[in-house]
Amino acid sequence: MCRLAGALTVVALVTAPQVEAQQAPAKPPAAKPAAAGGVEFERLVKQAGEARLAERWEEAIGLYGKAVKLKPDYVEGYWYQGTAYYTLDDYPNCRDAFRRVTRLAPENGAAQAFLGLCEFGLKEYDRALQHLLQSRTLGVGDIPELGSTARYHAAILMTRLDQHERALETLGEFAQEGNDNPRVIEALGIATLRMPMLPTEVPPDRREMVLMAGRASYMMATRNTSAADAAFASLVSRYPETPNVHYAYGVYLLQEQPDKALDELKRELEIQPEHPSSLMQIAYEYLARGDAAEALPWARRAAAAAPNAFAARKALGQALLETGDLEGAVRELELGLKLAPESPGLHFIIARAYQRAGRMDEATRAREEFTRLDRLARTQRSGAQSVGGHIEQAP
Repeated sequence: MCRLAGALTVVALVTAPQVEAQQAPAKPPAAKPAAAGGVEFERLVKQAGEARLAERWEEAIGLYGKAVKLKPDYVEGYWYQGTAYYTLDDYPNCRDAFRRVTRLAPENGAAQAFLGLCEFGLKEYDRALQHLLQSRTLGVGDIPELGSTARYHAAILMTRLDQHERALETLGEFAQEGNDNPRVIEALGIATLRMPMLPTEVPPDRREMVLMAGRASYMMATRNTSAADAAFASLVSRYPETPNVHYAYGVYLLQEQPDKALDELKRELEIQPEHPSSLMQIAYEYLARGDAAEALPWARRAAAAAPNAFAARKALGQALLETGDLEGAVRELELGLKLAPESPGLHFIIARAYQRAGRMDEATRAREEFTRLDRLARTQRSGAQSVGGHIEQAP
């Protein structure tokens, strides 16, 4: 079996164990019509295709290289070079080939996905995540295996880059699809325990704990309440002093048992006294109860513990707004917007603050931006059909 055929070898680990590699990796973007080419170009393309289908990868790469010299806009040539390089684990050349594809076909989501996977192989994690997310926004066409592979790698990179909530949301989609592959469970566990590492970086002595946390989060995502209850209880009983275990249990309990959830979150603070996420969750829970006065000291602690976390600024701004400190609320919410200018929730709340402060023009602009960003966020989660098929771009 070849290493890659549209990233299918990796896909088999995260979508279905039965998935096998295919020789034609994925349909490349259509080439631009070229005025010149001639017999030599057609001969090279034919020979390259025969070599590729016979899995003579080096030969195919060389022939496609000659073809793109004759036609620099021959996008399929770069595409097939890229997939061949990936098959050979040659990530630098794979990356370079797919960079050319994305320049020629910037709206091709499958090319963005391959580029991100090549960058992942090179440990260029920030760029990889950017391109993997871009592929999701654009879509990968009729290549669902590639889409799943890109989604999985984006999720484990989010965890490594401390974007744990986004990672859990993305991995939860696999759970909701019924995918209980061990790789998914492991990734869920790492994100649940907020461990900023890839699955390959987990120490052996923490693997059992990771899998326990992953199974608990999987049951939570599939709404199997009784199994999730038992799994989280076992996790807390087995690892009561481990950082983020009580936090994970508290987050799980928030919807159905908020009082018990607060106890667990405060228990986490005994282990990690300035744990920003626990402080934020407590503040947001009191805000949800309409008790802004009780939320305020927790929100202040959260903002002090994580001054660059927009969610902490949002919680503090909302608590100040609801307790009557308009000036303080606007200050905190504007700081939050500097950190996360594309947060729909921040624009929604600051619109209220501006309105109460009599700054009507700014309130209107904030509401309009909220509407635009909310549509964009829903599209990224569920596709363009969720907002009527049209996305407004920022002016």
